[in-house]
Amino acid sequence: MLDIKKTLTQSPKQKPDQSNLGFGKYFSDHMVTVDYSDDKGWHNAQLVPYGPLCLDPAAMVFHYGQELFEGMKAYPAADGRVLLFRPEKNAERMIRSCERMCMASLPVEDFIQCVETLVKADRDWIPTAPGTSLYLRPFVIATDAMLGVHASHTYKAVFIASPTGSYYPNGFAPIRIFVEDEYTRASRGGTGYAKCGGNYGGSLKAQEKAQELGYNQVLWLDSVEQKYVEEVGAMNMMFKIDGEIITAPLDGTILPGVTRDSCLQLLRDWGCKVSERKLSVDELISAAHSGKLEEAFGCGTAAVISPVGEICYKGEKHIINNFEIGEISQKLYDNLTGIQWGRLPDPHGWTREVK
Repeated sequence: MLDIKKTLTQSPKQKPDQSNLGFGKYFSDHMVTVDYSDDKGWHNAQLVPYGPLCLDPAAMVFHYGQELFEGMKAYPAADGRVLLFRPEKNAERMIRSCERMCMASLPVEDFIQCVETLVKADRDWIPTAPGTSLYLRPFVIATDAMLGVHASHTYKAVFIASPTGSYYPNGFAPIRIFVEDEYTRASRGGTGYAKCGGNYGGSLKAQEKAQELGYNQVLWLDSVEQKYVEEVGAMNMMFKIDGEIITAPLDGTILPGVTRDSCLQLLRDWGCKVSERKLSVDELISAAHSGKLEEAFGCGTAAVISPVGEICYKGEKHIINNFEIGEISQKLYDNLTGIQWGRLPDPHGWTREVK
């Protein structure tokens, strides 16, 4: 257990309008920080007022990109409880990301302790309007003031919180995705499975191109052959083709999503045919032409489930399910959000109450 010293703000911020939160625009009153050094390990854990970080201009995070983050939420249940959804999975994924980036990692129990400390301190920042939650962003950065190319010996972990509504302006409504066949996001042996900022920074060019064409997200293909469908910028992807629900395998190039894993478990509980296998873009487009592409949807913490109503590949547009929310998309959304907000039974013990 960390010894977290608490300094509460003397100047609480005005809370935003819950009906117009958007995503990631507002931040709560406090943050948790923890320092690491090779000689002391993780130490100097603090809950402090939200504010700027003081870093040396030579800090290695600025020069060599040693940083990573997580995304999770605290959910307000109708009975007054505050629930986390599988926080140990976020902690475990951060450890794997840290290992890939040669960074020190917080133990699972310390990670969860920091999350719960922040949520308890800023409990009154948890919005209660339908569909809202408190988004939590833990991240770790390298802090050594050194310009040599090697792993840092010091790090800082920071936990911040943001009251949030829907990730997309139109909420739970079908989105349009653009298949990117010029740029690539990740390669085998690279950092695709790690939740590090470089993966996202490198994707922005394609995302801008897609948005200029009127699309919400980029659907990435593999970097070797640009043949197989992988994921979109903010979510894992699933496709229902002729009764089979297909998602890309975890072979090192896509993020092992907590929502993805939860969807797969629920789908198998329901007896659905589920395959974690390679899906070529040609097979996908052929299914769209033949009408066998019954549904497509993204899944991730921010949006939970995002039905896909249109896919564009090489200038050709394909409408999916009449641009309507599919049966599986709706069922997954209803069940996941029901468990997360405490409205439905939690058969797998996924939620954790913050007491």
